[in-house]
Amino acid sequence: MSNTDDKTRDPQVQAEEVVATEVKPTWRSYIWDSLDKSPEERKFLFKLDSAVLTFASLGYLIKYLDQANINNAFVSGMKEDLSLYGDQLNYMQTLWTVGYVIGQIPSNIILSRVRPSIWIPSLELVWTILTFATSRCNTAERLYGIRFLVGLAESGFYPGMQYVIGSWYRKDELAKRSCIFHCSSAVAQMFSGYLMAAVYHLEGVGGFRGWQWLFLVDGIISLPIALSGYLMLPDEPENTRALYLTAEERAFGRKRMEKEGRKGKQPYTRAKFWKIFSSWHIYVLTLLYITFNNGNNASAPAFSQFLKASTTPKYEIWQINVYPTTTFAVQIVTTLAYAWTSDTVFRGARWPGFIVGGCMNVLCCVSLAVWDIPIGWKWACFILAGFGYGLSGLAFAWAHEICSDDREERALVTGSMNEIAYVVQAWLPLLVWKQTDAPEYQKGYITVSCLAVLMMGTAMLTRWLHQRQIGSHKRESDGELAEEVIVDAKA
Repeated sequence: MSNTDDKTRDPQVQAEEVVATEVKPTWRSYIWDSLDKSPEERKFLFKLDSAVLTFASLGYLIKYLDQANINNAFVSGMKEDLSLYGDQLNYMQTLWTVGYVIGQIPSNIILSRVRPSIWIPSLELVWTILTFATSRCNTAERLYGIRFLVGLAESGFYPGMQYVIGSWYRKDELAKRSCIFHCSSAVAQMFSGYLMAAVYHLEGVGGFRGWQWLFLVDGIISLPIALSGYLMLPDEPENTRALYLTAEERAFGRKRMEKEGRKGKQPYTRAKFWKIFSSWHIYVLTLLYITFNNGNNASAPAFSQFLKASTTPKYEIWQINVYPTTTFAVQIVTTLAYAWTSDTVFRGARWPGFIVGGCMNVLCCVSLAVWDIPIGWKWACFILAGFGYGLSGLAFAWAHEICSDDREERALVTGSMNEIAYVVQAWLPLLVWKQTDAPEYQKGYITVSCLAVLMMGTAMLTRWLHQRQIGSHKRESDGELAEEVIVDAKA
C-alpha cells in the first residue's frame, strides 16, 4: 500500500490482496493483536483506534461522569441546599433511566440510516447543554425534568458507539476495543470522585456552590469532545468519508468486514422483523445483559452511603468521594484482563469472564447482605465488587459476533440489550435499593446475588446456543460446497 508503484492500481484490488494475506500469529499478538499483522493493516488499525477509541472513550467518560456526578453532588451539599429528602435521589436516577430507556432502540434504528458522525456528536452536544443547565437547578422538580432529558440525549451514545466498533473490527480485535471503551466508565467514576474533591475547593467562587461547579466543569470538558466527533467518527466501512483514511484503506475496511461475514445495509421489512424476533439472539442476549447490568451494581452508591453514615470514624467529604474509586480501579484491571484473555488465551470465548465476575459478585454481595462482618472484609467486599463491573464489553463483542451476518439485527439487538436492561434498572432500585434502607441495603445485596447466579447460567446458555449455531452454519456451508462439486463433476 505504501509503494509508489501501487498508487496507480485499483484500491479495491490492493485491499483484496492485503486481506487475503495470511499472517501467522506469534506471542506478540497476546500483547496487542495488530503487532502480528501486515504493515498495511497495522497502519489502518492505528488510524482507526486513534479516532474511534479516542472519541468513544472520551465521550463515554463524560457520559458516565455526568451519571456519577449526581451521586457525588448529592453527598457534597446538593441534598442540603435543595432540601432533598426520602427517596428523591432515587426518583432523579429513575427519571434519567426512563429517558435513557425511551431513546435507545429508536436511536440505534436511526443510526443505521443516519451517519454516526452526525447523529452521535449531536446527541453529546445536547446533553452538554443540559449539563450546564443542571448547575442552575434550585428545586427537585427542575432536576427531575433535566435528568429525564439528559437520559434521553445520552441514550444513543453507548449502544451507538458499540455499533460503530462492531462495524469496523474483526473477531480477534473486538473484545479488546469494546472493553477499552467500557473501561472509560470506570475511569469516569474514579475521576468524578477526584473531581468532586478538587472542585469542592471552588465553593463560593462566582457565587456557585461546590456541587454546582462539578456540573459546570463537566460541561466545559464535554463541549470540545462533542465537537470533535463530527471529524473523528468514520461512519461505516461502506459509506465512510473520514479524511484520515485513504481510498485504499476505505476499501480495505470493507473487505475486512466481508471476510468476517458482515453484510451491508438492507431495508427494514416485515420479513426482516420476523427473522429478528423469531431468533434466540435478541431474547437470550438481552437477558444476559439485564442480569449483568442489574446484577453488578452493588458497590458504587452503597460504598459512599456507608462512608457517609459512619460515625466512628467520621469521614470528610473528600474521603467519601475518593475512597469508593478503588472499586473502579479494580474494574479497570479486570475489564482489561477479561478482554485480553478472551481474545487470546480463550481463543475468542467470551463466557469465562462472566463466570469469574459472577462468582466474585456472589461472594461479595452475600457477605454484605449479612452486614455484621469484620470491617476489613466489608471494605474488601465493596472494593472487590469491581470484578463484576467490567463485562459489558464482552457482552457486546459476543453480540456482534453472533449477529455478524445481519446489520439490522445487530443494531436492534445491541440497542435492545442496553434498553431492556435499563427498563429493569428504572424500577428495580425503587424496590431493593431504597435510600431509606441505606447503608445496609440487605434486599439489594440479596437481589444482586440472585441476578449474578442467573447471569452465569445465561452465559452458559448463550455459549451452547452459539456453538450450535456455528455448527449449523458449517453444515450448511459444507452442503453447499458438496453441491457445487457435484455440479462441476457433471459439467
